[in-house]
Amino acid sequence: MNKIGWFLWVLSSTLGAADLQEETEIKFAIYSSAWGENTDDGLRLVAFNQTENDIRLDSIIFLKSAEEADSVPIVLNLSVPSLGYADIDLPYIDLLQGDECIDRTLAENWKLVEVSNYTLNPSVRNLIIENTDSFRIYQCVENVETRWTELTSNNQTRYEEWVLYHFETRRGN
Repeated sequence: MNKIGWFLWVLSSTLGAADLQEETEIKFAIYSSAWGENTDDGLRLVAFNQTENDIRLDSIIFLKSAEEADSVPIVLNLSVPSLGYADIDLPYIDLLQGDECIDRTLAENWKLVEVSNYTLNPSVRNLIIENTDSFRIYQCVENVETRWTELTSNNQTRYEEWVLYHFETRRGN
């Protein structure tokens, strides 16, 4: 299953449980092969529009809280159909700077697998964990401001929310 197919499956599998908390109308996940390998690959963003209207996902701004790190804007201008999906490939943008949790986790040999504004769990990610002493999942939280425009009315929305940095590791790796 490719990453977009996997994202769609994960998203549809997690929406029921996610309905228990207040959430944004736009779901997204960001991936990069560069996070797990020594490559110069860019980022891929996949978005799902849960509204009844076509939208344009204008930007996602990572609101870095550390004094030494500036906010990191990702300008998208991505059209996402009503109740539909869209994706975009972007040049690499460093989303890992200026956060103590991320720095500490990467220093401890964890692998970043995605950044998203929804929660994952191991069973959703097709991970059968028989020995929890050898496999771990860890998450860091960061605030973002997501901006989108409803295309029919041209109404703009700014929504401050959290994203989760999803890390995985196997003991000894």
